[in-house]
Amino acid sequence: MAQKDNEKAIRPAREDSLLAPFRRTRGLLLVSILLAVCVLLLDLPVWLQAGLIAFVILCAVWFASQFAIETNTVEKVAARNSNELADLSGEKLADLLSDPLIVFDPSGSVRFANQAAREAFPSLDHASALYLRFRAPEMHALVQGVIADGKTRTIDYCERVPVDRWFKATVKRLPGNQGEPALFVLLFRDQSETRRIDRMRSDFIANASHELRTPLASLRGFIETLQGPARNDAAAREKFLGIMQDQAERMSRLIDDLLSLSRLEMRAHLAVTEPVEVVSVLNHVVDAMTPLAADLGVDIERSFSVETAEVTGARDELIQVFQNLVENACKYGQQGKRVIVSLSEEMTGSSAEVVVSVRDFGPGIVQQDLPRLTERFYRINAETSRAQKGTGLGLAIVKHILVRHRGRLVIRSQLGEGSVFMVRLPRRMA
Repeated sequence: MAQKDNEKAIRPAREDSLLAPFRRTRGLLLVSILLAVCVLLLDLPVWLQAGLIAFVILCAVWFASQFAIETNTVEKVAARNSNELADLSGEKLADLLSDPLIVFDPSGSVRFANQAAREAFPSLDHASALYLRFRAPEMHALVQGVIADGKTRTIDYCERVPVDRWFKATVKRLPGNQGEPALFVLLFRDQSETRRIDRMRSDFIANASHELRTPLASLRGFIETLQGPARNDAAAREKFLGIMQDQAERMSRLIDDLLSLSRLEMRAHLAVTEPVEVVSVLNHVVDAMTPLAADLGVDIERSFSVETAEVTGARDELIQVFQNLVENACKYGQQGKRVIVSLSEEMTGSSAEVVVSVRDFGPGIVQQDLPRLTERFYRINAETSRAQKGTGLGLAIVKHILVRHRGRLVIRSQLGEGSVFMVRLPRRMA
């Protein structure tokens, strides 16, 4: 059937191609005939008329041979194109699809599975039972419903093993000739990434709302107290106003970090182009963080093995990265009394990298928490984080900036031995 449809589709084009050389030579033949008539009508010697007529006949024969050659060439091209289209079967086209596609019969036996389906569902073989591979009741109901009435249906389907994968599964009846057994197609559209993004968005909104709700509730409570029982209590008023100031500052920090994260996401597709001297950036950050470190009883040490190191980036964003890391090291590694900021250059394969390490000597981090440290609002200890005025967004901001700079954040830590936060950036080539 597919081959007949292909032949019907190419027949008009083939006919036009065959007529094209005839149309070209038809005009030349008419001109030749008119010349022959003119020769006969002219009062010329017989030998000259015979010569001219012979010349016209030779031209006509040459035109006819050219017409035959062109017609034969067009026929060969049309035949070759027809064979190529006939060889391009539905199975080959289906294997080019990125979505899993399965064809089955009314008994539920698999008649065909494309390459994407065989990769997504490895245990799916030709002639295997569709009901045994997909055991979910909603999938059985989907398939049986379409087999019963032929109406297209779609459901959300989830594969739990080896990891959760969400699909939009659609079953359609394939058109067929009268009397032939019906066939059905099951098409999967992968929705896993969309689901993951939706879940991240909802989690982000829920976490941000929770973080804002707590200080807001505290502010409302103290305002009501000041308007009521503590209206004339100067000592209570002074205490409550101090707490309210802290809560307002906490909300301000959270909003600033949210806006910063939003701006970074909006600029994620824009490449950084300006040269940034990392040594000057680190010196600026250390000088800016020294008063905070002194208040916490922490000494910041510098260990630079190179005098200059240049990368391609945005200076303000890199300052934000290193300031976040040094501030975290001072706050959460406070008991170690020292923080070391190191700078070096290393070769990774054929490319050079600028490596900045921020090391503290605090309590360290358990291994299972390390992969989640850059998640938004993830905290190892929520109470400690809030006590240190953390928003839970600092390392998420660091990660977004480094992705834009084609850099990496490597975290190493052992309980009781402190932590090392290592930033690796491609060195700018001269």
